Amino acid sequence: MEVLYIALQHAHSGLRWVVLALLIAAIVKAGGKRRGGTVYPGKDKLALFALISVHLQLIIGLVLYLWLSPLVSFAGDVMGNSVTRFYTVEHLLGMIIGIALVTIGYSKAKRQAELNKGWKTIGTFYLIGLLVILVSIPWPFRNLGAGWF
Repeated sequence: MEVLYIALQHAHSGLRWVVLALLIAAIVKAGGKRRGGTVYPGKDKLALFALISVHLQLIIGLVLYLWLSPLVSFAGDVMGNSVTRFYTVEHLLGMIIGIALVTIGYSKAKRQAELNKGWKTIGTFYLIGLLVILVSIPWPFRNLGAGWF
């Protein structure tokens, strides 16, 4: 099980960079298209790839959270230990909120097809979701035992 944990942990940590890059690219594209007055087509491949990547990240994260991670604990003084609290409560809650915002933004924008409002919806929801995700990542400078990869 330890080998599976390490493999999934590295996949989860490495995929973080793909997720961040796709979210930033989708936000920049939405902003540019909105300023350019382009009508939202109803389905944007970049926004869709960003949505798929955050959901893939969620699935890997849930497998780690529910079955494999030694950093997650449901017994003892969970709230007293900052590392255990972060991985058991804060990381999961923040990521679910961020992923929900991205999902809501994509779904709302799809319903705004043929309107210029779709680009604004993608840009706004993806940006807020990205900010929540950035706050919820265990960056190395937060001293939570995580690295850059």
